[in-house]
Amino acid sequence: HPWVFEGSIVKQSQAGQAGDLAIVYDQRKNKFLAVGLYDPHSPIRIKILQVHQPAVIDATWLAQRIKAAKAKRAPLLATDTNSYRLVYGENDGLPSLVADVYAHVLVVKLYSASWLPHLEAVLPALLEESGATVAVLRLSRNATAPAQALGYADGQMLQGQLDDPVVVFREHGVRFSAHVIQGHKTGYFLDHRHNRHRIGQLAQGKTLLDVFAYAGGFSVHALAGGARAVTSLDISAPALALAQANAALNPHQGQHHVLVADAFEGLAQLHQQGKQYDIVVIDPPAFAKQAQEVALALQQYERLAHLGIPLVAAGGLLVLASCSARVAAPDFFAANERALHQSRRPWTCLDQTYHDVDHPIGFVEGAYLKCGYYRLD
Repeated sequence: HPWVFEGSIVKQSQAGQAGDLAIVYDQRKNKFLAVGLYDPHSPIRIKILQVHQPAVIDATWLAQRIKAAKAKRAPLLATDTNSYRLVYGENDGLPSLVADVYAHVLVVKLYSASWLPHLEAVLPALLEESGATVAVLRLSRNATAPAQALGYADGQMLQGQLDDPVVVFREHGVRFSAHVIQGHKTGYFLDHRHNRHRIGQLAQGKTLLDVFAYAGGFSVHALAGGARAVTSLDISAPALALAQANAALNPHQGQHHVLVADAFEGLAQLHQQGKQYDIVVIDPPAFAKQAQEVALALQQYERLAHLGIPLVAAGGLLVLASCSARVAAPDFFAANERALHQSRRPWTCLDQTYHDVDHPIGFVEGAYLKCGYYRLD
């Protein structure tokens, strides 16, 4: 497992600074177990890099890890896609380090101050494997203060310059934009790419409702795929403006409507108005950030399914997703199915999908995304 919590450390030889290499020994046999990055600012005190066999953790070792990560993405990079996650933290053996690529721009996000002393060692390999000419640094909340003390800042250029912080990129031939300086996470959510692409393939001549649309990922793919009409629903007007801008990047004939509303209220209103769609996609933000929130999150997922079911036309498709890592996939799918059974509509589960290829799952906590496709008769 890539994490050693503070409470698991029985004895420590000396105080450590963020980014120091910590050697972990077996308590009983005094035998080498692992080496990782020390983080005094986090309850996860050591982020494990190497287990069982000792290794020299240097630029060469880091480059090998990044090269191996790039190789896993080969099937995706064989498509018309130039946006992807090159390094997915613990799941690629580099805990708390995320590197996303948007066309010629590399965005490096640090989720731990322990990477700050190693940034100069890791950056050349990230640039080489990505082929990027520009690199941007993004910082999580807990890494911001330590980074500022070392002269780093969120959104600063590590390599090259940007004429425009909004970068246009492609996923499966569809154009989108990411604000790499101020956007959420690294600028865009790449993990649903395969599901967005699938909706685009199914959308020809159809109507679609995209709930929690944000920047319009599903909406834009549907329009590019020939959808007759798409409605993007989100509580944020600026997000929907971004969805409209992304749609305008791609030629399409279908109508694009936007609806600024709370998702629960908006779904109820659409039902009262007698609206129905060929495809309804409901992809909410994480409902459970902590263990005690899981029960309520499952209730919310089930409620969303209840609200979405009557909006699906006969023979249509209901797509329900969750990005809550705390909610286990079987529990999420069970909540969906309870709502479907209670609706008394005949239904078929066509598929259950998880992460796209550039978000490999390397440990239990690395899994968060799950998505169900349900045909309603």
